[in-house]
Amino acid sequence: MYFANFPIIPYDSVGNGDFKYVTNLLKRVALRTKVKTNTLLYDTYDVKEGETPEMLAHKLYGSVDLHWVILFINGITDRYHQWPMSTPQYLAFLNDKYTNPDGVHHYEITQTSGDTTVTIDIGTDNTDHVGATTITNREYEESRQDTLRKIRLKDPSYIDQFVEEFETLMGESIL
Repeated sequence: MYFANFPIIPYDSVGNGDFKYVTNLLKRVALRTKVKTNTLLYDTYDVKEGETPEMLAHKLYGSVDLHWVILFINGITDRYHQWPMSTPQYLAFLNDKYTNPDGVHHYEITQTSGDTTVTIDIGTDNTDHVGATTITNREYEESRQDTLRKIRLKDPSYIDQFVEEFETLMGESIL
C-alpha cells in the first residue's frame, strides 16, 4: 500500500537513451508542522515485548497494510534499528556488539544548573569528574531500547484523512 503511492518515472541507468519505467523511491513527503505538533491527533504508546508495526496497525486501524503509517509518523526508516527489539533479539545484539556487555560505555554527570534532572555524557574518561556515574554498555543499550519503545500513534478516527493526504501529496509531482 505504501509503495503503491510512489510515482513511476522513466529512468536511464546506463545513459544510452534506453529508458525503463521504475518506481521513484526517492520521492518524499513530510508531515506538516501543524499536524506533527497537534497532540489531539496522536496517542503516546509504549511498544510491548514482541509487538510489530503490523500488529499495532491491525489492532488500531484494522489492517496490517497500514503499518507504514506508524513508521512514517515516528520517522522510522529502518525498522531493524529504529524499532525496539524483542528480548532474544536484544540479547543477541548486545552479545554481538560488545565483548563485555557490562563494560563501561561512558560516564555521566548531573547538570548543575537549570534542569538538574538532565545528565551529561562526558565520554569514556572520568579523570576530571571522579564522582561521575558509570553507564555500562548494557545500561546504554537498554536506555536506547526504552527510548525506541515510546512512539506516537495516529488517532484511528483520522487515519482515512491521513492516508488520503499522503496519497495526494505523493501524486502531486512525478519527481
